[in-house]
Amino acid sequence: MAVRATTETRHSDVTGIGQSSWRQRCASYIADLQSQVDRLRPLVAAENQSIATMADRHLEAARQAVSTAGGLRSIWSGSAVDRAWPNLHSAEEAILRISPTADLRWCGATVLAKAEQHLGNQDPQRKLLESHLTDNSHQLDETFRDLAVRTLHAANDAADSERAQVRTFRNFLLASVFALTILVALSIAWGFAAPGALAEKTCFYPDGVRQCPVGTGAPSGVDLMLVEFIGMCAAAVAGAISLRHIQGTATPYMVPMVLMLLRLPLGALSALLGIILIRGEFVPGLTYLDNSGQIAAWAIFFGIAQESITRMIDQQGNRVLDNARGSMREFATVPRE
Repeated sequence: MAVRATTETRHSDVTGIGQSSWRQRCASYIADLQSQVDRLRPLVAAENQSIATMADRHLEAARQAVSTAGGLRSIWSGSAVDRAWPNLHSAEEAILRISPTADLRWCGATVLAKAEQHLGNQDPQRKLLESHLTDNSHQLDETFRDLAVRTLHAANDAADSERAQVRTFRNFLLASVFALTILVALSIAWGFAAPGALAEKTCFYPDGVRQCPVGTGAPSGVDLMLVEFIGMCAAAVAGAISLRHIQGTATPYMVPMVLMLLRLPLGALSALLGIILIRGEFVPGLTYLDNSGQIAAWAIFFGIAQESITRMIDQQGNRVLDNARGSMREFATVPRE
């Protein structure tokens, strides 16, 4: 028996009140595909009614994925997205299978455009479909319907894989942000618990007088907090400037935002480690800092210096986002400055 959406559910497809942007886009597309299936159902031969029924089921599964609120586990795994889009893609392929010949002839260009976006120029199915359309006045006929369906399936599968790559990259970034934030918190806690261990490494002794980040008093966790806070602020400023190189994304994974968040704990740790390097006389010609102002200035410098690392991560992020838009953009190409 066909799975049919209720009137209320159909309205929710196009309203999407309170939904996120990717859910809004999916809901709108569900409504469009559902209308196509409903239009085609009376025209479909008896032996193809099962395909129309399956299209309804795919659309219902996508509708449930869009309407169900997702928690942190869903956000991390991408289960809602990976349930919605593959089912929408399966419905697309079902519609192409049951479309009447009169509707079929202009579907070839749509399939070819999607294949070029996600499969690239060298894919054999795409090349064969393009050759047929070129020889047939850019119209698709019954002989090549199955090829068009298979090409559409390959393009949809590639699109789903590209989206999964973006999610995996986002998850790596989030894990890095979490791990670095834990290290920042542990370093501060260590500074309060044992000031003579880590916090003392941020102090200098010009002319035998102790100079710590907050003054001439005994080292404490407050010194670490100040150094890391300054480094974090410097990293935030540098990250704001670098926004001109960061691209937006149509995927639901907010990679640019996570790239910005990564800079904050990384800037804090860079400032701390940089001050320790100076204290250890690692920098030639720089053996000590005279006052707390100089310590703060060098913390700013090292907080900004983390940009040399995050810049490379930004470039990889742009490559991943470019690939998600389609393999027509070379994956290994370095984004333009």
